[in-house]
This record gives sequence, structure tokens and C-alpha cells, in this order.
Amino acid sequence: MSPIRGIKKLPISIPVTDATKLLILLNEVSNKLGRLDERFKYSLLGTELINTLSLNESVQSTRIEGTQVTFIEMVEQAHKKSTAPKIHEVDNYRKALNYGYEQIRNGYPISTRLILELHEILMENSRGTTEGSGEFRRIQNFIGPNNKIEDASYIPIEANEIPDYLNNWENFINKHPYGQKLSTDHLEKENTFIIDENSPALLKVAIMHAQFESIHPFLDGNGRLGRILIALYTVQSDLIASPIFFVSEELEKQRFKYYHFLNSTRGNNASWTQWIEFFLEASNRMADKLNLLLETAEKIAFDGLKKCEKEVQKNVYLLSFRYPKTNAIEMAQALNISPSTARQALNFLVENQLLYKDDQSKRNVAYYNYDITQLIQS
Repeated sequence: MSPIRGIKKLPISIPVTDATKLLILLNEVSNKLGRLDERFKYSLLGTELINTLSLNESVQSTRIEGTQVTFIEMVEQAHKKSTAPKIHEVDNYRKALNYGYEQIRNGYPISTRLILELHEILMENSRGTTEGSGEFRRIQNFIGPNNKIEDASYIPIEANEIPDYLNNWENFINKHPYGQKLSTDHLEKENTFIIDENSPALLKVAIMHAQFESIHPFLDGNGRLGRILIALYTVQSDLIASPIFFVSEELEKQRFKYYHFLNSTRGNNASWTQWIEFFLEASNRMADKLNLLLETAEKIAFDGLKKCEKEVQKNVYLLSFRYPKTNAIEMAQALNISPSTARQALNFLVENQLLYKDDQSKRNVAYYNYDITQLIQS
């Protein structure tokens, strides 16, 4: 079978008969995200959980690429220096995610410039092809089971076409700076529903991710960067105020379907319905999980706070949801208190079975919040 070659530009269209089903699903997911956003804004643990959830996202996204590392392994890496490439990949992902969020929060939209900056962060000391880090590829690449282009499942656009396609992609995301509509000349108009730059944000998230993966602008790191862009665009488009809506966990569970449906959006006979439905269903499951996770974590935290006698104990306990593995020095720095005060509070929490202490260590003793680590992994 010949490989699929290239992609059409955005926007896209789907059969009218498919649109109703997708719009019903879209409404369901949007309502759940609205509830999650509202709950998170007023949550006791809102800001504390961002760090923990982003760590889990970093793990899940890199696992899709075959990096064998777990959430617990990354928690254990806190306060340790590691030269393991897999640890660097997860750390780089989280750094890029956090950097991107800061840029969005400061009013800078997703753009070609931001993509290049994120890619450079993502590829630092990483495995794979680090040549061309922060630069678009200058040669043809392909996706396939081996290093033979004739066996490829997909051959992306040529390198000299990348700027033009990314400009089209960027205008789809952000709309044209002068209000110019994207051309629909390449689309079938009869009995179709066009999803363009004015469509609901969650539909655009699904499409912008698939299109970015298909442009495949870098020699390596396209998948990880594409999944970072999902999280960033949900914030940029005001779907959710904080970077907590991550779908990589659900995509990782069904990675073969994920790649299969991505491939169906490519070539001259692209079919977008199955990909959009797959993405919305993954988002729906993730919205359910995050709503339940936040509800459960808040209950755990409220029950734990009832056992605390002093304000400093409460502050240390809540901060342990951000740092599931911590020590007295980290808590002292975070809360601007002395290490001895932090240590006393941590030991109080251990005595009341809210945290657990590593009794094997003699220096920089580690304390664990197992409740949140178990919840994240459930």
C-alpha cells in the first residue's frame, strides 16, 4: 500500500449527517469543562494541584512516545539529580508546558515563534534527534515502522511548505489579524458542515492538534509539542482558566486508535469525523476524571485540615498536594518559615497520618502525601 502524502489546508468540512452527533457530544464535554473550571477557581486546592496534574500530563504524554517512566518515579526524583534521558524528557515537557502557560497568561497567543521556543525547551538534553532543536526541519521526514520511506504510513508536506501551512494553521487558531476569512475553495460544499476559525474552541482544539501533527514541522518532538499545544489552547480560548485540562492520559490508553484516526485526517481523501469523535470522547472521559479527582482531593484535604491545630500545619499540609514528596527545606522556602518550624509541622502531620515519613533517611528527610499520588494514579 502506498503511503498517504501531505494534507489539505484548514478549514475542514464533515458530512452534515455526522455534524449533529458531534455537536451533541461537544455540548456534553463543554458543560463538564465549565463545571470543572468553576470548581477549580474556588477550590481549596486549585493552585496546589496544577503542579501535580502537569507532572502527570508530562509523564503520560512522553509515554505515548515510548518513554518508560511512571508518575511515582518522577515524584521520587524530587530533590535528586538524574542524568537518565527519560527523566530529562519528562522534566523538559513540564518546563515547556509551564513556559507556554506563562506566555499565554501574559497575553501572547500560540504562534510560530512560541512553537520554536517550546521545541527548544522540549529537546534540551533529550533522546532522539536534537539536531535542529528550535528549528523547523529542512529535509523530508516520514512516519513509519522503519527507516525506509517506501514503508512509511505517512509522508508529510515538504520542508519548504512548512511556513505556509503553519501560517494557515495559526490563522485558523487565532483568526486572521485583519479579519480575512480563510479560504474554503478546497472544500466540498454540498451536504457538508464546515468547521472554520469561528467554530467552537473544543472543535478547533481537535483539528489544530491533528493538523500540527500532520505538518510534522520538526525532525523530532512533534507529538509531545502537539499535546502541549492542546493544553495551551484550552487556556488561550478560555475553555478553562488554568492549565489543568490534559488529555494525554486518555490518548495513551488508546494510542493505536490515536495514531490510526490521526492518519485518517491526511491526504487528498481525508476523513475528519472519526478523529474529532475520538478526541471529544477522550476529552469527555478526562473531564469526568478531573471533576471526580478534584472533588475527592478536596474531601481528603478538608478532612485533613480538621486534624491540624496550627495555621502553619494547615499551610504545610495543603502545600503537600503540590509537592507529593517534600522535605523541611522545600517547605521552609515555599512558606517563608524556618526549616525547624517546617520540620515540626511535617512531623505533626506524620503523627496524625496525613503524611508519611521516610525513616531511612538521616538528612533532608522525605515526607510523602500518598493520598494525592494514589488519587492521581487511580
